[in-house]
Amino acid sequence: MATRDEMDATYNYMDEIFRLSLGETADITCALYDGDYSKTLEQAQADKHRYVLDSIGFKPGSRLLDIGCGWGPVLRAARDRGGSGVGVTLSRKHAESCRRNGLEAHVMDWQDITVDTFGRFDGVVSIGAFEHFCTPEDYQAGRQDAIYDRFFRLCHDLVGDGGRLYLQTMIWGRNFPGVERVSLDSPKGSDEYILAVLGKFYPGSYLPHSMESLARTAEPYFDLVEFKDGRKDYIKTTEEWSVVWKMTPRKLLAALKLAPYFIRDPDFRYRLQTLRGGYMKECMKREIMSHRRLVFKSRVRSEVGVPAGVSTGEPQAAS
Repeated sequence: MATRDEMDATYNYMDEIFRLSLGETADITCALYDGDYSKTLEQAQADKHRYVLDSIGFKPGSRLLDIGCGWGPVLRAARDRGGSGVGVTLSRKHAESCRRNGLEAHVMDWQDITVDTFGRFDGVVSIGAFEHFCTPEDYQAGRQDAIYDRFFRLCHDLVGDGGRLYLQTMIWGRNFPGVERVSLDSPKGSDEYILAVLGKFYPGSYLPHSMESLARTAEPYFDLVEFKDGRKDYIKTTEEWSVVWKMTPRKLLAALKLAPYFIRDPDFRYRLQTLRGGYMKECMKREIMSHRRLVFKSRVRSEVGVPAGVSTGEPQAAS
């Protein structure tokens, strides 16, 4: 799993600019357009938050756990619906921002959570964090499925029978060249080069290979009941981000504070290259990566341990 230092490297240095661009509870994960690209970014993000809460059956008085809570947009949406949430993150800046806005957030690794840590929840949400759970080294050592099994088992313990898990994650697309070919020595602009630069932006992170592999790993604990393909939504979201990132005097002052990093840290320069080059958008357009929104329903405890491949129902593709 990506370490706390690696998450700090990804998110903390740009914290002020993110919040100035997207608000105090900034959401830097894929918005929900569902084919209606006339929506504003704010509308599409609000629609996503509603969809997430509806997917886990969140009602006034409900309580959720947000694993990888970011700056707290889902925690805020839960509060606005009359419930509450607990967020966990590896980023100190994320947790500090959540607390400033009256949201409960803890700097901790999800692998350190047990039922005794916060008690049980009505639902668990994880948006844009799953990508960081497995490192390239974990994958190459054959540990990826075991890591994901641990995550799904924990979520099952936390929600109980029939509880819901909403998982939103990028996955490798059909044109992923393979980790062994990714290199900064590849021709600039090539798939392999873009992925190598992205590895500097998201150190210690490796994606799942498919929705089907996730459903298989989850199957001892959860049934996949609904899914959406979010690849085109991700492309649109990144296009909208390119507008809100535009410099203002306050953002310029924040950016000037980053000059020492630019001078002394080559990895920081690669991170800026990722943003300037629109590499995430390019990966989605080339189908090097794809994106999924997955809704799981917890199996009753008597069913837990049913061998993988035995399902209690077929997942439905959401329209």
